[in-house]
Amino acid sequence: MPELTLAITCGGTGGHFYPGLSVARVLQKRGGRALLLLSGTNAARQKSIAASFGVPAVALPRMPSPRGIGTFFEFGCGALGGYHAARRELRTLRPQALLGMGSFTSLPAILAARRSGIPVFLHDGNARVGKANRFFSRHAKLLATAFPTCNAEKCRGELLVTGMPLRPELEQAAGITRAEAIAGLNREFGVELDTAIPTLLIFGGSQGASIFNETVPKALRKLQEKTEFQVLHLAGPKKLAEVRDAYGDVVFPSLLLESSEKMELFLGAADLVFSRSGGSTVAELARFGKASVLIPYPYAAENHQYDNARVLAGHGAAELLPNAECTPERIERLLAGLLAEPERLKQRGALAAELARPAAAERLLAEIATRLSPQP
Repeated sequence: MPELTLAITCGGTGGHFYPGLSVARVLQKRGGRALLLLSGTNAARQKSIAASFGVPAVALPRMPSPRGIGTFFEFGCGALGGYHAARRELRTLRPQALLGMGSFTSLPAILAARRSGIPVFLHDGNARVGKANRFFSRHAKLLATAFPTCNAEKCRGELLVTGMPLRPELEQAAGITRAEAIAGLNREFGVELDTAIPTLLIFGGSQGASIFNETVPKALRKLQEKTEFQVLHLAGPKKLAEVRDAYGDVVFPSLLLESSEKMELFLGAADLVFSRSGGSTVAELARFGKASVLIPYPYAAENHQYDNARVLAGHGAAELLPNAECTPERIERLLAGLLAEPERLKQRGALAAELARPAAAERLLAEIATRLSPQP
């Protein structure tokens, strides 16, 4: 791929930011140039994260979600300020294209690129393309998606499934064996997990959730009387104490943490994953070939986590459990059945792996470069 200079707008939630950051890291490693244009309320923190990976980033003026009269006015002011700031950055960088990773936060940069005559490309990390990408798809040279799209009829222009750009560390470690991952956890955290015992990984997203941090431990306290297993649980920021209280004096081996930068070890060690179904999570489960129980976040925009979960569940790789059905009794029965059949978990993991799209960032960059190249 020839050297490429790319501006990437990827603010808002982590589901938009981290895939954009991954694309930028891969591009820079291949000799190209990238600049992140960050908007939304998390822009300053995301700029700091990008800097830690050596990726240049600019925090555009604050732009809250356009909900309510007061915030709509703030949104308009932020969008206008972001538009002018983005135009200045684009004049300085002179990129060959702008890549938008979705969300209303992409508005200022995409408008600036359009006004500056810079080609626009889009990426959507969910099975249901979001409102912003649907709107801008008519102006884009390509709308790339992480998964096959369930609402393609509402988009315009060319659509192509390229996969979800995952963190390079996860891509590189996707082939880790279960034994290697468990040994890595034991070394890293000073625990004594056993490769002979089925391992359950539980996490509820960056903020944690009562279903994962209260209901699941209740179910597992009952389940320990019937079957053998060990638990890896990522509780979310400031949630570790309550999770420890919820487990109490359980007898099964466990590793309880707020979060970890070593997700390759946690995913690699797991026989079964119990989690939400954000786009990155679903893509990681496929890339690592893991069976899962997915509980879609019920308040996600347009219920897109349900559509994400269906990608795996529809292929036989996951159980889709609605949030409202997550009682301790229901979870206990479900996990008891799954953990009792280790071969079935392996089969589901193999089915998940069939849906993986490795090196998605490289694929996306190649598709952009191809469409920017002069046609013979």
